[in-house]
Amino acid sequence: MNDQDRGGATPAGLDAADSPAGDPQSATDDPVARLERERDEHYERLLRVTAEFDNFRKRTERDRRDISERAAAGLFEELLPIVDDFERALDADTADAAYREGVAIIHRQLVDLLQRRGVRPIDAVGTRFDPRIHQAVAYESAPGHDDGEVVEELRRGYMLGERLLRPSMVKVAKA
Repeated sequence: MNDQDRGGATPAGLDAADSPAGDPQSATDDPVARLERERDEHYERLLRVTAEFDNFRKRTERDRRDISERAAAGLFEELLPIVDDFERALDADTADAAYREGVAIIHRQLVDLLQRRGVRPIDAVGTRFDPRIHQAVAYESAPGHDDGEVVEELRRGYMLGERLLRPSMVKVAKA
């Protein structure tokens, strides 16, 4: 409670009602009020700067994560044709069991590495054609299959989390 609230005088000995508008001792020129205003302004500025810094920190972290994910996705996309080649090698007829076992081991290690990093194959056969994850290269009549159902996968597609690395190349049933 200040002197005015108690009915007292302002520091210059004048009541607030008696102070002329141009008087240097008016309420707007009160040093305490001025300091309180400055304090409030500095506090508001501090809050704004703190919020801006927090937003900057979050944006920087999100950008860093996005760059890292894009770099990883690029590497994984380059590895997928190698996985395809290993699968073709495993499908090839060969009399050499040791050679086949060596190729199978390398293929398994590569697939396990990709899975540990979040890369997963897209299950296409038997699902409804989805242009977001499938690339239709042929439509064919397929008795016993619904219209728009994937009947054959020509090249496996892969996802990295929710990101499409490569669409599945598929044949789709048509009515």
